[in-house]
Amino acid sequence: MLVAPSVLSADFGNLDRDVKAICEAGCDLVHVDVMDGHFVPNLTIGPVVVSAIAKAASKPLDIHLMVENNTFFVDLFAPFKPRYISFHIEEEKNPHRLVQYIRSLGIRPAIVLNPHTPAEAVEYLLPSVDMVLVMSVNPGFGGQSFIPEVVEKIKRLKVLRDRINPECLIQIDGGVNDVNIEMLDGAGVDICVAGSYVFKHAEGLKKAIDSLKV
Repeated sequence: MLVAPSVLSADFGNLDRDVKAICEAGCDLVHVDVMDGHFVPNLTIGPVVVSAIAKAASKPLDIHLMVENNTFFVDLFAPFKPRYISFHIEEEKNPHRLVQYIRSLGIRPAIVLNPHTPAEAVEYLLPSVDMVLVMSVNPGFGGQSFIPEVVEKIKRLKVLRDRINPECLIQIDGGVNDVNIEMLDGAGVDICVAGSYVFKHAEGLKKAIDSLKV
């Protein structure tokens, strides 16, 4: 299991310190949640803050767009050379075109499913994307509880993925912890995003990250 701590739960007054700390603690990716206050009812970070994260990080960035006007935000964050840029299928009118555009920038494209969106919604995109991110909370805020119904969706997605594009990774985001991680691993998850669990773990960052690497 690869672990991608979400910096949304970091101490933004000590962002440089926290980003360096999760990288030193053994994370695999640094997950960056970008929200525009329109697609989701929250406003997070822009390119100035992402620039600071990129400079502090010794692991690749994983940028998750929760926005309207996806192409505008892709152009905004592409200069930081993230490994992945993911966008929501619920918002994008031309997802295949955007996938091709992201790849043309040298970035691995990924598609996101909200909790209510079925796995089958991305079936036709599976040959073209490097990752599918399944939201296990409603996007917009950190610290929410895991929605258990998404586990069956992950299992259906894995069947589709294995048939169409076995190299495509499955990522989960929302309410992930050491209690549900083995179940998620068994369902087919390759990468977990964890914010509150990692940054607020009583025994520290390394203990939290290690507990997710099942």
